[in-house]
Amino acid sequence: MPRDNDITSSPAVPAPAASPAPEPAGRPSARPRVAVVFGGRSGEHTISCATAAGVLRAIDRERYDVVPVGITRSGKWVRVADDPAALELDDSRPPVEITVEGMGQGELVVALGGGPLTAVTAGGPELLGEVDVVLPLLHGPYGEDGTIQGLLEMLGLPYVGCGVLASAAGMDKQVTKVLLGAAGIETAPHVVVGPHRWAREREQVLAECQSLGYPLFVKPARAGSSLGITRVDAGGDLVAAIEAARLVDPKVLVEAGVVGREVEVAVLAGHGDDAPRVAEPGEIVMDAAHGAGEFYDYETKYLAHEAVQMVCPARTTPQERELLMSTAARAFEALGGEGLMRVDFFLTADGRALVNEVNTMPGFTPFSMYPYMWQVSGLGYTELVTELIELALERPTDVNR
Repeated sequence: MPRDNDITSSPAVPAPAASPAPEPAGRPSARPRVAVVFGGRSGEHTISCATAAGVLRAIDRERYDVVPVGITRSGKWVRVADDPAALELDDSRPPVEITVEGMGQGELVVALGGGPLTAVTAGGPELLGEVDVVLPLLHGPYGEDGTIQGLLEMLGLPYVGCGVLASAAGMDKQVTKVLLGAAGIETAPHVVVGPHRWAREREQVLAECQSLGYPLFVKPARAGSSLGITRVDAGGDLVAAIEAARLVDPKVLVEAGVVGREVEVAVLAGHGDDAPRVAEPGEIVMDAAHGAGEFYDYETKYLAHEAVQMVCPARTTPQERELLMSTAARAFEALGGEGLMRVDFFLTADGRALVNEVNTMPGFTPFSMYPYMWQVSGLGYTELVTELIELALERPTDVNR
């Protein structure tokens, strides 16, 4: 859940040298072949493209062959030109969108059992070759929720990031809370507003929500980038906030407001049986004078660029730092995480660390918080991409676990 915490102070990553066109025989070199998949059907389509632009610039072309693959909003898979600049967010042009007629260079045929990719173009079928590993840079539904992970398991293709169960659980904020609670990890008090209860027991649901006390935060249970989230300070606004969230997801969470600093922690899977690795925590500091909203909402994340400062390492005591890092590792393991995860906290004045949410495919541009935290911790952007690909290549698929 994407460019939600971009960092303007991170050094730029140089563009790669142009990669050679794939040879018809399927594998032009002995290097592992990486399909970088982005776009998708969710509301975070454009953010996913921006993430892909950063990765395409940074991926080690001496070590890997790269096949960029876009997914349109309607779900079609298309071959896309290896051109990061065309995918970047740019205020001078409309939001980037993958289309068959525009960026697409032929719809893809993906063979079950790990067969070669084929692009169906106006000139006929064009073999793109076999793929060794997939880097699914997709945010939100149909990408971060276990759906594409299940497809890749069926295809027998290794992929970067969490598996089916962890992805689905991490996408659903209620399920995340249930699993974290079972592991003894604290989250904000909440009420689940499902479609059936909302239809049959509206007054009871509203009473339960109001018992949490104001302010309340109403959010879709399965969405990212703060889409559909509303802060509610009075009872008269609660129904409208729930209805707004239901437009994004029929399942809604109403949470008690937590007074605390917003701190994030990046987690990276260990090798084999090693414990997860944890980067230095980073803190989100908002400046209302430069346009920050009442909370870290969509407008603050994407439109008020000067309103948010990312501080890493976060200004914490040794005890707070240890609590944040150890809890992040515990959350990663409680959800069965693999590859990467960003764990977002509220750090309260009395030293409690409440998990706000987890992101199994966090924003991953060169200026996003997840890679920035690792950079501060000594692992550069290109090295981080390499590490994630190698972790994916060495782990078995769900079928063989």
